[in-house]
Amino acid sequence: MRLLVIEDDSAIRGFLARSLQEAGYVVDAAASAQEAEALVMQQEYAAIVLDLGLPDRDGFDVMTSLRQQGVSAPMLILSARRSVDDRVRGLEQGGDDYMTKPFAVAELAARLRNLIRRNNPPVLSTQLRVLDLEIDLLRREAKRGQRALRLTSQEFSLLEYLCRNAGRVVTRSMIMEQVWKMRALPDTNVVDVHIYRLRSKVDEEGERPLIRTLRGVGYVLKDR
Repeated sequence: MRLLVIEDDSAIRGFLARSLQEAGYVVDAAASAQEAEALVMQQEYAAIVLDLGLPDRDGFDVMTSLRQQGVSAPMLILSARRSVDDRVRGLEQGGDDYMTKPFAVAELAARLRNLIRRNNPPVLSTQLRVLDLEIDLLRREAKRGQRALRLTSQEFSLLEYLCRNAGRVVTRSMIMEQVWKMRALPDTNVVDVHIYRLRSKVDEEGERPLIRTLRGVGYVLKDR
């Protein structure tokens, strides 16, 4: 991942670049607003570290200008300005975090990791697959091989839960709490009834059984 450090103090700029490179980043460094804006036009950055006391323009103006140009990279303000007003202004004008000098490199690196992670959330798969069973979570459709499964809404939710826990035994109580958001009652057989109906649709005669019952324990969707 590539970072941009905007800092006019050559000693701090060099120290930041070396430290962040040791943390595994590719680092570009700018000593002025003009240099920074030229770099941003050429390169996309995972995050930007911005000093407010730049020689040619105030850091707040630089941040506003970058946001207006469509730069969405998270910006961490690193400044000697300690007042609450400056911190509030920095966050309100487009900054994502604010640290004051002097600073600990370990904390700076941790905050940058957090900002980058928040700006690039993991993409959740909309497909689940266990052997020849496939579930499309967006369309709420399921099929076994080439055979479409006609499931009720509750059956689909139950099958999704079993697939997400494929190979793991789930109890009746776990199913009641996770699928129906209800506390299981000892004398109810609602889970057994739904499992029976779901199994009749998923495991047709002649097919390898996927939904197994562990008597007295619970159920498991076999993944191998």
